[in-house]
Amino acid sequence: MHIRFDVPADPAYPGRVAAALNSVRLRKYGYIGAVLAAVGAIGFAVSRGFAWGDRISPLCMAMVVVGLLSMLYSPWVQWRARRRSSRYAVEGGYDITDDNIMMRSGSESGGIAWDGVTQVRETPEFWIVYVGRMPATVIPRRLMSAEDAGTLRAFMASRSWLAEVAGSDGPPSR
Repeated sequence: MHIRFDVPADPAYPGRVAAALNSVRLRKYGYIGAVLAAVGAIGFAVSRGFAWGDRISPLCMAMVVVGLLSMLYSPWVQWRARRRSSRYAVEGGYDITDDNIMMRSGSESGGIAWDGVTQVRETPEFWIVYVGRMPATVIPRRLMSAEDAGTLRAFMASRSWLAEVAGSDGPPSR
C-alpha cells in the first residue's frame, strides 16, 4: 500500500482537526454535567416540600450551575481550539505505507509507525489514530480519493483497529 495526498492551506482545517481530537476526550464532561444538573434540579424541586429544604437549596443550585458549566466546557474548548489554530494554515500532505503514516506540514514533518497504533476511530471527516490511549493524529478522509480511502480502511479493518466514535467515551483498554 502506498497512499499519498496533499492538504491545502485551508484556515479552517487545523480547527477541524483540533475539534475532532478534543471531542473524543471532552465528551465525558457533557455527560457528567448533565447528571449534575439533573440531580441538582431534582434535589431543588424536592427540597421545596420540606422544612429543611432551605438548607440544601444552595447546594442543589450549585450542582445545577456546575453541571451547566461542565456541559459548556467541551464546546468552549473546541471553539478556542478552532480560533487559535486558524493561524496555522499551511500546505501539507500525507504519505501512508504499510509501515507508517508520514505527515508534513509546512517545513515540519513527522510520522507514526503502524506498529504503535492500538486503535483507529472513524468520524465523518477523519480517522483518529491512537497510540496507546492517546489520539496521536488524524487522517482526513475527504482529502483522499475514494479508492485510497477504501484501501486504507480495508488495511485498518484487517488489523481490527476500526471503531466508530458515536456513543463512546474513548478507546477501550486492551
